Amino acid sequence: MPFFSSAGSRRGSGLGQSILPSSSSPSAKSSRHRKPPRRRNPLKDLIFSNNLIFSITISLSFFFFLAVILRYGIPNPLHRNPRPLSSSSSSRLRKTSTIRKPISSDRNRNEAVVDLTTKDLYDKIEFLDKDGGPWKQGWMVNYMGNEWDSEKLKVFVVPHSHNDPGWKLTVDEYYDRQSRHILDTIVESLSKDSRRKFIWEEMSYLEKWWRDSSVTKREDFIKLVQSGQLEIVGGGWVMNDEANSHYFAIIEQMMEGNMWLNSTIGVVPKNAWAIDPFGYSATMAYLLRRMGFQNMLIQRTHYELKKELALNKNLEYIWRQSWDVEETTDIFVHMMPFYSYDIPHTCGPEPAICCQFDFARMHGFGYEACPWRQDPVETNPGNVQERALKLLDQYKKKSTLYRTNTLLVPLGDDFRYVSTEEAEAQFRNYQMLFDYINSNPGLNAEAKFGTLEDYFQTLREEAERINFTRPGEVGSGELEGFPSLSGDFFTYADRQQDYWSGYYVSRPFFKAVDRVLEQMLRASEMMLALMLGYCQKSPCLKLPVSFSHKLTAARRNLALFQHHDGVTGTAKNHVVEDYGTRMHTSLQDLQIFMSKAVEVLLGVHRGKSDQSPAPPSPFEPEQVRSRYDVQPIHRLITVPEGSVQSVVFFNPLEQTRDEIVMVVVSNPDVSVLHSNWSCVKSQLSPELQHDNEHMFTGRHRLYWQASVPAMGLETYYVANGFVGCEKAMPAKLKIFTDSSPPSCPTPYACSKLEGDTAEIRNWQSTLVFDVKTGLLQKISHSDGSQTVAEEEIAMYSSSGSGAYLFKPTGDAQSIVKGGGRLAMSEGPLVQEFYSYPKTEWQRGPISQSTRIYNGKSIQEFVIEKEYHVELLGRDFNDKEVIARYKTDVNSKRVFYSDLNGFQMSRRETYDKIPLQGNYYPMPSLAFLQGSDGRRFSVHSRQSLGVASLKSGWLEIMLDRRLLRDDERGLGQGVVDNRPMNVIFHILKESNVSASTSTSTTMPLNPSILSHRVGAHLNYPMHVFIGKKPEEISVQSLPPRSFSPLAASLPCDLHIVSFKVPQPLRYSQLPPGDSRFVVILQRRQWDTSYCHRGSDRQCSTLADEPVNLFYIFKDIAVLNVKQTSLNLLHDDMEMLGYIEHTGNAAQEGLLISPMELQAYKLELRPPQ
Repeated sequence: MPFFSSAGSRRGSGLGQSILPSSSSPSAKSSRHRKPPRRRNPLKDLIFSNNLIFSITISLSFFFFLAVILRYGIPNPLHRNPRPLSSSSSSRLRKTSTIRKPISSDRNRNEAVVDLTTKDLYDKIEFLDKDGGPWKQGWMVNYMGNEWDSEKLKVFVVPHSHNDPGWKLTVDEYYDRQSRHILDTIVESLSKDSRRKFIWEEMSYLEKWWRDSSVTKREDFIKLVQSGQLEIVGGGWVMNDEANSHYFAIIEQMMEGNMWLNSTIGVVPKNAWAIDPFGYSATMAYLLRRMGFQNMLIQRTHYELKKELALNKNLEYIWRQSWDVEETTDIFVHMMPFYSYDIPHTCGPEPAICCQFDFARMHGFGYEACPWRQDPVETNPGNVQERALKLLDQYKKKSTLYRTNTLLVPLGDDFRYVSTEEAEAQFRNYQMLFDYINSNPGLNAEAKFGTLEDYFQTLREEAERINFTRPGEVGSGELEGFPSLSGDFFTYADRQQDYWSGYYVSRPFFKAVDRVLEQMLRASEMMLALMLGYCQKSPCLKLPVSFSHKLTAARRNLALFQHHDGVTGTAKNHVVEDYGTRMHTSLQDLQIFMSKAVEVLLGVHRGKSDQSPAPPSPFEPEQVRSRYDVQPIHRLITVPEGSVQSVVFFNPLEQTRDEIVMVVVSNPDVSVLHSNWSCVKSQLSPELQHDNEHMFTGRHRLYWQASVPAMGLETYYVANGFVGCEKAMPAKLKIFTDSSPPSCPTPYACSKLEGDTAEIRNWQSTLVFDVKTGLLQKISHSDGSQTVAEEEIAMYSSSGSGAYLFKPTGDAQSIVKGGGRLAMSEGPLVQEFYSYPKTEWQRGPISQSTRIYNGKSIQEFVIEKEYHVELLGRDFNDKEVIARYKTDVNSKRVFYSDLNGFQMSRRETYDKIPLQGNYYPMPSLAFLQGSDGRRFSVHSRQSLGVASLKSGWLEIMLDRRLLRDDERGLGQGVVDNRPMNVIFHILKESNVSASTSTSTTMPLNPSILSHRVGAHLNYPMHVFIGKKPEEISVQSLPPRSFSPLAASLPCDLHIVSFKVPQPLRYSQLPPGDSRFVVILQRRQWDTSYCHRGSDRQCSTLADEPVNLFYIFKDIAVLNVKQTSLNLLHDDMEMLGYIEHTGNAAQEGLLISPMELQAYKLELRPPQ
């Protein structure tokens, strides 16, 4: 609803009349579509600029410039980055769908044109932490008083309650003690007065409350939502972390929450609210945009950055992806300006005053008194004038930090509004203050309760009436009048030198479990969809439908852990145990389902398929966890003489996979056969363990090269006594120890490791190790070049670090001394260098293995590092352990780390901020690049923290054990460490062209090889073994494989997800509803590292159309419809997509690099 009765006027129709939107007409609000951006008119903007003199001066200069052009012609470009034609002002208009040429996967040279980048802000800010007075991190804010003469100040006070799904209490404890009562209070309090508003974010709590609530209470809730009094913001299962969470898990948790909300209450959120994540990722802005969100609000960014943005009235901006030259990813952002989201830090710049208006702090509610010793008092007719003017003064001061006269003032804190009495105290007092302000026209202000939608709608209407664009500002056609910005907001600091980089690594054990659950859920969803796609008869439906409840639980357990106190490792010990137990339960459930799915997909039927209960599967997972807090172990395969043991591999990737695989066997006298009974070359190596006295476990690792079809299954046999094949070849061992040498295990040949250095090699690389320390020294390459890569294991000492903060005392110190135990294993497929280094502790905190592989696959380019870390016991209190690689890559202290596994971000080490501020999140990848084009990449399968403190250095923190609380509310340190393994895949590449500039400020992209290395590490093959050995008989064991795709997909096209979103309703939905979903990503890669011919499995790229109708064998694909990433919007223009897919059945799909696109479809099985 417009503010003014005369839409074109800049002044209201009467100062005493309401100019705020009413909530009485929700239908108008809910049906309001985003207005298409207007075409810019620079001349109009210039003429009607507020500064007339400036406008005249610029106009004269412009006409003089035209005269010069007419006389002398057009000069050559002076700027090295001219704005591309596709980003001209006219292109900022919302484009209609047009067919364009396929876009190359490599766009390193193309950079979004924006007004601000976070890099530029960091370069500019001095980080002096000056005391600003009452607003300590800002300045003394004042105003003239005439700022609101022509446009009233419109204040929206937004009541909210931040409900953490786990932090100091578990999600269930919080729900029982607080959250259920808060939701009851909201319904009761808002129903009393239509002027009251509220916003709610977390669906994990709302879903619980919905199950427990009466029909009447549910109906009241829906009425409040429909009337606009209550807005669901974000609507994810949780308010997810943005540093550690992988983009797959973010999509999952948003989809789970949004779809539950839509199916239950009929609401689709369009405004995001993220007040508590500890820093913000550009990936989240992109995902929200592609889910149909129009606006977003953020809070926790570096206090110096907030100050810089506030000084220039840039706290509200258009967030654009750095790679988006088409400006299709733009989303409007409101950044809160002050220290916290609590009431003392939201009404204005002076917290001592704002705290006086937190009426829940009055006596009797149990909340902490105001630290400034000026507590709130009840508002009454005698004090309302003084109180209202004092509050309005704060509102006006805060308003000067923004461009418009529409002001947002959150009103809430953690777990607020827990009782009706508390809610009444806030609503009653504020309404009296609003009434006074609104009844005095001379104040040029109006205040009322509002929602985010009220605020953003009113702001957009004001921005359409009044031109806020500054001269020379690029802005955005999405919403004019605001600057455009690209970059991310890491690493967060809330005060002084307190940088929140510790949580990148806290509780790394459970960060690893998170990713295991993620990849297992993805694979299970894929298997379930394939089962339903290939067989939709009643017996086939039984397994996936009966598993639906546990599948939903797994989705929600993964979603719950994405909470910003879950995957971050910043919860109390018993809460971490609750998260871990939930994930462990889901892992067990998914493994049981996948074992049964293997049986169905391979067609291994035993008896009647409709037996109830269903018989157990003949297969079981090759890895098993006995508890939620222990590492998985490999099942020991024991094959009797004259028998074979089935080993089945499921490949969850979209390309055929040729790689060396491993199982653990008890008997070394075995061989390997393909399911077609051809012999497969294999290798035997001893299993090693983290034990100074007993290096060998007595078990054997059996390696061979397997080939598994895309998204398919392949069976191999481990045989004992099959005379037609050679037995596995034992590796040769070399051992070094500074104490009594271990006995040589059977059947291996052992020798002493001599000399100062040792080498392992494959066709691509030779690795050189220091025998004294057991650490990597350098890498020699097949082309004759070398890379210095001095490995260091070191520890930071700290007395100030905690779950959130990293505050080291000095640099990390090496912990490795000369001596220790080394074992080198050399075989035809795998070579391994194992080191249990000597340290000052009797039981060292770390051991490691380095492996390289032979074989015609991408593995031969990879150096695999596996660290076993045990920070257990008092010896390691207040220690943080790192692995550091000191290379000779001339990186100039610039490196690149990923954001959520989705895109890269350029990082630069600054001297003006402390060491801990130069640490950044590394969910999956970091790399150095030198001026000569050499690149050193480290892929990880779990989220950790990374830094490059010197040129050529890359260090990654592995674990941290901390006694102290870091005073951010948790009330404890982090000492619940678990033994864990951290695996890296290191890739050394050389630039094969001159197309990449190392001086660019643009984030660089991984190579296509690097993308595939990361995919293989993060989406490993799932292995299942037969429960019982089978006798060797060709007739009884036919070939067992399953290959659903017609061909491998292009190497730069990734299937993020292939699933049935609503398996419980699958059989009730008509086939025309498109019951399946596939989400695709087109990877953007750096062609200057193309490795032509090096990756033999990579022959096609997505530059040509991909036809979804023909990607499967023997399945008809029907009803393909593009949709949003949360599956709730079908308007592609509203989502920002401009690529036209044409007739997908005939032309196929063209997806731009970096884009994620979701499609609903239907599958018809073979008749």
